[in-house]
Amino acid sequence: MQRKPHLSFWQIWNMSFGFLGVQIGYSLQNGNTSRILSALGADVHQLSYFWLAAPLAGLIIQPIVGLSSDKTWTRLGRRIPFILGGAIVSAIAMFFMPNSEFFAYLLPAMFFGGFMLLFMDASFNVTMQPFRALVGDMVGEDQRNKGYSIQSFLINTGAVVGSLLPFVLTWLGVSNEPSPGEKVAPTVIWAFYFGGAALLITVLWTTFSTKEYPPKEYEQYNDITAEEKTHTSFISLLKDIPVTMWRLAIVQFFSWFALFMMWVYTTSGVSQNVWHTLANDSKSLAFNEAGNWVGVLFACYSLFAALFSLVMGNIATRFGRKITYMAALIMGGAGLLSMLFIHNQYGLIFSMVGIGIAWAAILAMPYAILSAALPASKMGVYMGIFNATITVPQIAAGVLGGGILSLVGGNAIMMLGVAGASMLIASLAVVFVKEYKQKEV
Repeated sequence: MQRKPHLSFWQIWNMSFGFLGVQIGYSLQNGNTSRILSALGADVHQLSYFWLAAPLAGLIIQPIVGLSSDKTWTRLGRRIPFILGGAIVSAIAMFFMPNSEFFAYLLPAMFFGGFMLLFMDASFNVTMQPFRALVGDMVGEDQRNKGYSIQSFLINTGAVVGSLLPFVLTWLGVSNEPSPGEKVAPTVIWAFYFGGAALLITVLWTTFSTKEYPPKEYEQYNDITAEEKTHTSFISLLKDIPVTMWRLAIVQFFSWFALFMMWVYTTSGVSQNVWHTLANDSKSLAFNEAGNWVGVLFACYSLFAALFSLVMGNIATRFGRKITYMAALIMGGAGLLSMLFIHNQYGLIFSMVGIGIAWAAILAMPYAILSAALPASKMGVYMGIFNATITVPQIAAGVLGGGILSLVGGNAIMMLGVAGASMLIASLAVVFVKEYKQKEV
């Protein structure tokens, strides 16, 4: 196999720069969707069901996007058209979701918000998946850890910005309580406007600063034969999934199950455990203060993740991707479990250290391990199929979340304990992952 060109830091930076904006939007969604839906009338026991629509859509969309991008070539490239298209739809959905109450003449506000969540999350996934494949396409084995670590850094920097936006807007004087007769706080609405704009600007930067390898050059760098380019049925693709991907899927299931529980229940859990609000007290000042603080906490774990991303590539090179991945997930599980015992809002920041380290590894290590094991001619479709390891655990968590919450007496903070246990199981599953490294000449 011919060695891929050695890319400069800025070339690798530019190809993932759009992920900065995508993650600003994604973090706003994660930190505020339950808050918005609660304000629109959803009960805390119903929240996980609303979150179900998005991963169900992603489960269908991702393989289609991956397969299509493998077969696509335009003036913009192979992956970038999908990145740009998904970003445009995401930005539109970000405008409508916090304003759902004003479209009650079309649908009840709570259901309109649910549909906007569906479109927003599905289009985020359309944008994210080609970003993963793009790094796999462009970098060689010697730069693989660096490529995904830079991507993880940009993702987490975006997450810091997105998570802090409502808090910062409150500090700047924007009201953090809904206006009389309205349901969603202006801080949330304006944060979503800013996030949508940032998403479009950063994706446009990647679109016009990154030049993908044209088909013939790409085939030479990846040693793609005429036989590999022949049409393969989807069933055959599933039969040929590398063993590395199957074993990573187990790790992904338990780690993303944990993340979904955290995103859905942290606001309610922290408001009950620290601010001592009632489960249905979603319009009170205390609940909204808790919601803002959860944004700060999510920004903290993203900040810790960004900092860890700066050294994660070197750590993985020295100690191995599997050891790095496993140790990070153990720290994440410990961080989630610690939240059960902390009743001070500032003490929760310490929990975010472990969660941030785990999050950085989840965003980088599976893809660094997987991309080395995939055939280059099918990089996109397998990355799309691999997305099922993100959506399926979210679907499972969404279906089971309400029942588990009832089992723990409606105490939302206990759901973070369930998340911590799940993260620890994921760390144990890393032991069985088979790692593969490509050889280049």
